[in-house]
Amino acid sequence: MSDNQAAPHPFSRWIPVIAGIAIQLCLGTAYIWGVFQAPVMKALNCNNATAALTFSFLLGVLTIGSTIGGMMQDRLSPRPVIIGGGLILALGFILAAFTTKDAPWLMWITYGVMGGFGMGMIYTTVIANCQKWFPDRRGFITGVIVSALGFGGLVFTPIAQMWITQVGVMRTFLYFGIVFLVVCTIGAFFIDNPPAGYLPAGWTPPERKEGVHHTEDFSPLEVVCTWQFYLIIIALMLATAAGMMVIPFAKVLGLGSGLTPAVATTGVMVIAIFNSFGRLFWGWMSDKLGRKNTLITLTLLAGISILFVSGAQGYMILVIIGLVAFSYGGFLGTFPALTADYWGSKNMGMNYGMVLLGFGIGAVASSYIAGMLKDRTGTLNTAFYIASIAAFVGCLLLLFLKPPAKKAEVVEE
Repeated sequence: MSDNQAAPHPFSRWIPVIAGIAIQLCLGTAYIWGVFQAPVMKALNCNNATAALTFSFLLGVLTIGSTIGGMMQDRLSPRPVIIGGGLILALGFILAAFTTKDAPWLMWITYGVMGGFGMGMIYTTVIANCQKWFPDRRGFITGVIVSALGFGGLVFTPIAQMWITQVGVMRTFLYFGIVFLVVCTIGAFFIDNPPAGYLPAGWTPPERKEGVHHTEDFSPLEVVCTWQFYLIIIALMLATAAGMMVIPFAKVLGLGSGLTPAVATTGVMVIAIFNSFGRLFWGWMSDKLGRKNTLITLTLLAGISILFVSGAQGYMILVIIGLVAFSYGGFLGTFPALTADYWGSKNMGMNYGMVLLGFGIGAVASSYIAGMLKDRTGTLNTAFYIASIAAFVGCLLLLFLKPPAKKAEVVEE
């Protein structure tokens, strides 16, 4: 009996996707820091840069968690990795509730370091698992999973706002930690790898598509021997700078453009909506346009749209930051599929974790620079100009991107 004939019922491959969506919704709280920024500054009596550094640490350490979690799930199975990551994430948020004015750095360690590490372990594990179940629709399924993370921001923004008003920002972190622990633990029991050699019924993998060698799986060591790895890391770092300089300050930007506090809060939700839709839309679109063409389009969109953020007034600010979030989501919906295309799905967890190094460096640098410039100059204009230049440089680099040579040719090189 062939692997294809022995494959599970077609519906069964949607079970880990549904569980993964529920888990990724929780991870979406990473993108609602704009709701927490002002309350945390008030509660801890700190400035913009200090508070934003918490968000920077979370996204920066997420890279480390992604690499380690990816390595563990590649060697073991996704279930224990997700449970362990969920526990670390939950403890990080729960312990963040005990941060005081005398020790604001505790927020960096708990929410930032622990939260980011737990999120990273879960993030790449879920993506890699679902890609293994959907080799025939890799871009689309990647978009579905990562868009759930973006949509989580939409779900949890009003919840966070309500809890902050009712019980305070620190107690809100405690509540979120409990939610994460429950959802990640239960969801993990519905996620497992497909059988060895699994192929969807009626699907035969093409040998070549856009010059990509789909049949070859590169080990992490083999990946770092390709020049494409370094170009992609740098491009990801530069491309996401625009989003990283807008997301933590969504509410601040809304207030600065003349919106009321209530309406300004919707800026966080706008980012969540467009971030989520961008991941799904561009992940699907990259299956049709190609990963490279999609990423070039997105870098141009990011570089142009962020130039208009500073001058936007009233409701127009929501439109502009929505465009920035739309491009940002597109990057995170396309780079995972590009990674699997270039180096295979077998070691996708760790390989994409390594690629996320660019994301982590960019996240820490971008959000901190934005916060520092905000404190020093009172505006984010200079930060946005820097992000625009970064996006255009990323676009130029992507023009030189091409698929890696076959493994035998890489070794010979």
